[in-house]
Parts: sequence; C-alpha cells; structure tokens
Amino acid sequence: MSPVQPMGEPLPGAGELPTQVAAPAPDGSARPFSVYLHVPYCRVRCGYCDFNTYTNLTMGQGASVEDFLGTLAGELRDVRRAMDTVGLPVRPAQTVFVGGGTPTMLPASDLVGMLNLVRECFGLAPDAEVTTEANPDSVDEADLVALAGGGFTRVSFGMQSAVPHVLKVLERTHEPARVPRVVDWARRAGLSTSLDLIYGAPGESLEDWQRSLDAVTRIGPDHVSAYALVIEEGTRMWGQVRRGELPMPEDDDEATKYEMADAALRRAGYEWYEISNWARPGAECRHNQAYWLDWDWWGAGPGAHSHLGDVRLWNTKHPVAWAGQISTGHLPVAGHEVIDAGSRELERIMLGIRLREGIALASLANGPSANSADGAGATPPHLVPVVAGLVADGMLDAGAAMRGRAVLTLRGRLMADTVTRALTQ
Repeated sequence: MSPVQPMGEPLPGAGELPTQVAAPAPDGSARPFSVYLHVPYCRVRCGYCDFNTYTNLTMGQGASVEDFLGTLAGELRDVRRAMDTVGLPVRPAQTVFVGGGTPTMLPASDLVGMLNLVRECFGLAPDAEVTTEANPDSVDEADLVALAGGGFTRVSFGMQSAVPHVLKVLERTHEPARVPRVVDWARRAGLSTSLDLIYGAPGESLEDWQRSLDAVTRIGPDHVSAYALVIEEGTRMWGQVRRGELPMPEDDDEATKYEMADAALRRAGYEWYEISNWARPGAECRHNQAYWLDWDWWGAGPGAHSHLGDVRLWNTKHPVAWAGQISTGHLPVAGHEVIDAGSRELERIMLGIRLREGIALASLANGPSANSADGAGATPPHLVPVVAGLVADGMLDAGAAMRGRAVLTLRGRLMADTVTRALTQ
C-alpha cells in the first residue's frame, strides 16, 4: 500500500455511494462479492514495510486495539445501509481475508467477532474461504483452534525467510524454528496453511534463498507466496539504502531467485497459478483470485481499498480519523474514482495475463466477454506478429498460443509488464 493515497473525488451528496457501484460485469452478470478487513496494528514496524500499520495500540477512543471491533462494526453496518440505498444487491461473501498489519495482535475472539459481522451485514457463502494473516510468533495453538472453531478456514503465516541474518535485516521478530510448529498447530486445528516468503533482501545469498525454499518444502504448507523485495520510498530501509548502509536489491539476482523458487516448488508438487503464488492442486487462494478476476469487494478498516461495479474507493488512512468519521455516521471513504472502459480493459489484460490460464487472444479485439471462451475466435490480425514475436522470445507458451490463449512462460512471468504492453499496443 503506497504511503500516498490516490487522487480522487469525495463521495457524492452527504456521503452516499455513487450509483455506478451497481454496474454489472461486462457480460451483464452480477460479480461475486468478497470482503477484506484491515487490522492496522503491529508489534514492530519492519523497515521495508510501507503498509498502513501502527505500533501505537492506544491511539484513542475508537482507534485503539480494544475498540477496533466496535468501530469496524459501525463501518460494516453503514456500508450495508449505503448499498441498500443505491439498490446494490447484497451478495453473501465468497471469501473473507483479514490482513494488516498483524491481525493476530487482536484476540482470536475479536477476529471471530469480525467474521460474525460479515455474516450479519452481508451473509457468508456456505463454502466461503476465510483467511487471516498471522506472524509465527503472534499466535499459539489455542488461538488457531479458536479461529477454526469460529469459522476461519485458512491462515497465512509471514515466514519471509528461514535464515536468521535475513530475518534480522527484514526486522522480523520470530525464530525460524517457530514456523514448522505453527503450521503443525494450524493443521491440527483443521486450517489450510500458506507461507509468505520475500526474496532479494540485502545480504541474502543464493544459498540463503535455497535454504529458505528447502525449509518451506519440508514444512509442506498447502500454499506458498513468494514476493521480490521492493524498497519503497519513505520506508526505513529506503533510508538505509540511500545512506549506503544496505545495498539495493538487483534485478538479475531477484530473477534468479524467482526461477529457483519455481523449480523447487514444482519439484515439491506445487503449481503456479499466479506469478507470485503456488499451491497444491485445489489449494489456490480464492481471495487472491477475486482481485485478479474482477470481483466486487469491500475493504473495511483504516486505509482499505474497495471495488464495486465501476467504482474504486479507499478509506481514510489514519485510525483516529477513520474512527472519527464512523462515529458521526459517515462512511470513512477518503476518495473514489469511476473506472472508464479503457482503464477497465487495460486492467483486465494486465491482471488476466498474470494467471496460469492467461487470456483469450480473441478477447483482445472482441471485448472482455470473449475471454470466457476456451480460446474461441481468431487472434486480432494486428496482434498476430506481436504474439509470434512473444512466442519466439520465449515469453508466451507456443502451444497455448496455437489454441488461442496468451499464457506466460517462466521467462514471460519475469517480464509480464513487457508482455502486457505488447498486447495492448
């Protein structure tokens, strides 16, 4: 999450949702609905982090840890009323994701209470996927049992690395030995498990990264995410790099580490389904897919982003200001924008190309509804040489292109932005 929020317009009228939130999907269908809940608290703010997080747990009425559940209840109930006012059909949440921050800074009972609010305000699909993020040292076995008993189905642990000196550079607080222990507790509680990794940290060698990959495959979670470290301007690590205290990550090093991750995870039985995500068959994160497949979602909590119909919205960032707006009965939305057709089409291609299934080449001329066909239709004539060039350069899969789909190769995954630019020229 960028430290600077996007430019946008205030909500219309006295703070109502704009009518464009009720716009259907391009093919006329209703989009599935998801909920994201942002818990902004952390015990320690890591030097590379530019998310909307705070280590002050007592910020004042409505914004402190002990008040968070009640303030969030106010937002979700106001959102439900606002949806009803503009005639937006309320659909049960197919997925719920509690992120942060460190959500498990809150008691497990509060996290279950947050899920109950989603049930109250929107309903919850019978097979809903319900995830919380957690640090390995922010939960114990009793917490995980309580989460599973309260309706959570999945937990995503921030492992980042198995190497102590890399964890120290990233300012993570857990010991490597804690990770297999919490994964085992989660399994015994009946929760699906995911581990998040970061590669490219200053001082991380190829041997260090392989050590982390070996640790992950030994632990054997259901799902693995691996992200290249990006040092964002304004973070503490950015300052360290500017002062010469830490080296800037190198693109070639990160590319090599991505290839190592893909090879190690494939050998262990995982399949990539999005550029930065691998899963055992059937264990893909459906909430992640909701973002890439253009579902609707409401993001509740300080600084959370939402997408409804043709509208993007983002909440007020600071917890005190967020809580203050809710206390006066206003949606805590700092701004919104209506997405035009050109922007929506670019996003469809940019996000769709990241997925294992890729996109239908015919849809690049005939509109997004053609993307639902299994490669039906012809590649637009102006893109035939472009696709041929991308295949020749090893960035698109030749067999998939023959079947009418643009599917990234391993090399293409490393250059997805280049592929997107070529397909949208």
